[in-house]
Amino acid sequence: MNLEVNKKIYFASDQHFGAPTIAQSKIREQKFVNWLDSIKNDAEHIFLLGDLFDFWFEYKKAVPKGFVRVLGKLAELSDSGIKIHFFVGNHDLWMEDYFKTELNIPTYYKPTEFVFNNKTFLIGHGDGLGPGDKGYKRMKKVFTNSFSKWLYRWLHPDIGIRLAQYLSVKNKLISGEEDVKFLGEENEWLVQYCKQKLQEKHFDFFLFGHRHLPMEINLSKNSKYINTGDWITHFTYAVFTDNQLMLKSY
Repeated sequence: MNLEVNKKIYFASDQHFGAPTIAQSKIREQKFVNWLDSIKNDAEHIFLLGDLFDFWFEYKKAVPKGFVRVLGKLAELSDSGIKIHFFVGNHDLWMEDYFKTELNIPTYYKPTEFVFNNKTFLIGHGDGLGPGDKGYKRMKKVFTNSFSKWLYRWLHPDIGIRLAQYLSVKNKLISGEEDVKFLGEENEWLVQYCKQKLQEKHFDFFLFGHRHLPMEINLSKNSKYINTGDWITHFTYAVFTDNQLMLKSY
């Protein structure tokens, strides 16, 4: 797929709207909406790489309250013809068909390959990939199990959403405070995952979030890994233009 002339692709992740409080979240939400406004004239694709919300669960007839500004802006951009792609993260992994039905935004649940201007991309959120972190990988299997989701739906939304929001902030899952330091290329599990994938197939670019830490690492002469950081501390994003992928801040 070739981009139109003067058009770009944007990537962002880990906004965690809704935490740590609604009031603090709205400030960040407005900044993100302003950024979306700033790119809408030259964006052909926008990739949201997960954890847009600090918690999201779709009941049959209910979704979490709030986020009107960002959802409205995404609806506007989608209606204007901009192609938006959403990857679920570990905080919004219970996303189902709401984005597709209401916003015409496809939802992805695992790393997915794309080709733009003859450049190959592997894109995802990044949780549970690479070596180690076996405890989280087991926990994710439980959380994504259909029976687990069925059980959770029996909780009234007022209880289920409040409980999940409390646990999310209480356990400091939003900030990734223990993970914000660069571990070194040999210890960054997403770097190791990308290098393993390169042994199977060539990719020009790897894009992930989850780490809350902006990173730009050359894996080989013709392959680059970028982590998009977050919209809590760094307010960073990636942009693909003129066949180059760059990390920027807003």
